[in-house]
Amino acid sequence: GVNKLYEEDLELQKKIFEFPTIQSTHSLVAKHVTKEKWDKLARHITATAGFTLAKAIACAVEFDNQHCGIYAGDWDSYKDFADVFDPLIQEYHGISADAKHTSDMDFSKITGNVNPKAPVHSTRIRVGRSIDGYGLSPGITKEQRLGVEKLFKAASAKFTEELAGNYYPLTGMDEAVRQQLVDDHFLFMSGDPNLKVAGMERDWPEGRGIFHNTDKTFLVWVNEEDQLRIISMQKGGDVLGVFKRLARGIQAVGDSVQAECGKGFMLDEKYGYVHSCPTNLGTGMRASVHIDLPGWTKEGTDKLKARCEELALQPRGTRGESGGQTGITYDISNKHRLGYSEVQLVQTMIDGVNKLYEEDLALQKKHGI
Repeated sequence: GVNKLYEEDLELQKKIFEFPTIQSTHSLVAKHVTKEKWDKLARHITATAGFTLAKAIACAVEFDNQHCGIYAGDWDSYKDFADVFDPLIQEYHGISADAKHTSDMDFSKITGNVNPKAPVHSTRIRVGRSIDGYGLSPGITKEQRLGVEKLFKAASAKFTEELAGNYYPLTGMDEAVRQQLVDDHFLFMSGDPNLKVAGMERDWPEGRGIFHNTDKTFLVWVNEEDQLRIISMQKGGDVLGVFKRLARGIQAVGDSVQAECGKGFMLDEKYGYVHSCPTNLGTGMRASVHIDLPGWTKEGTDKLKARCEELALQPRGTRGESGGQTGITYDISNKHRLGYSEVQLVQTMIDGVNKLYEEDLALQKKHGI
C-alpha cells in the first residue's frame, strides 16, 4: 500500500510541476518562462510567503490578455526566480542588466510648477510601499496581512497637522462610511479578475482598509495590490504642493513603522521600491494631472500620444487605463517608473504638461477654436 501511494505521489508531482500552457501567448511571461527555466524553478518555495513560480504566473496561464502577466509574492520571489524576473524587468523598463536605481524625494530640487493658467482640474501622485519582512499581496499570509494593517494603524494615529485623519477598516465598515468613501471615489472593491487569480483577494476583506486625512488630500490604501498605496491629491495644478505632501506622508509612515518594529520599506538597490507588480518597480510612482487639451483633441489623439511619447509622458482617458477617451480632458502622467528618481519624474511631468499646454494654445489658433 505504501509503495502504491508513493508511486501515485510521483505521478501527481509530475502533473503539478508540468510545464503549464500560457494562454497569454504575447505576454512577457510567454517569452521569459521557458520550459528549461520552469523545470529549474517550479519546485522552489520562497521563505517569506511560501510563494511559487506557478502562483507568480497564474494570470498569464489563466487569461489571454496579459501584457506582463507575472506578480511577486514576496521580496524573495524577485531573487529566487531571478532567471525569469530579471530579463523580463529589463525588457519592460528598458534598463541594462547592471542598472542601479536611485530614489530621491527631496522636493526642494523641483524647479517651477505647472503654469497656473493651464486648465488643470486636479493633480494626483501615488506610490506603493512594502514593509520588509512581510509578504507582498499575491503571497502574503493572513497573519502578515493583519500585521501590516496593525503597523499602519499605529503609524496613522501619530499623523499630525494636514496629514491627520482616520483609518477605516473594510471589515465591519459602517454603511454610511462606506457610501461616503464610494462617493469620494476612495473605496477599492473586490472582484477584479486579475487580482483574484493572482491571489490578492484571499481572506477578503480582512486586514484591508483606507486612511484619509481631514481635507481628503492624503490617502492610503492598505493591503490592496500593494501593502501600502500612498496617494496625495488635490484640485488644481499645484504639482509641487501635492509632491511635498506625498513626501511628508511617506516619511511619517516610514518613521513610525521603523519605531514600531525596527523594519524599513523594501528598497532594492537594483529595483528600487519593491512592489507586487514588476511594472511598478523603482519609484512605483504615477504623477498625473487631469487637463483640458481642446487643441490637441482637434489635432488628433494619435498625434497627442506620439507627442507625449517624446516628452516621456503617458496620456489616458480620464476613466483610467481601459476607460477610453471622452471629450477634451486627458489624464497625463509620467511614463517611466524605474531608472529615474521621483524628483526627475515629477520634473518631467511638470515640464511636459507646460509644453503640451503651450502647444495646445497654438493648435487652438490653428483650428480656429
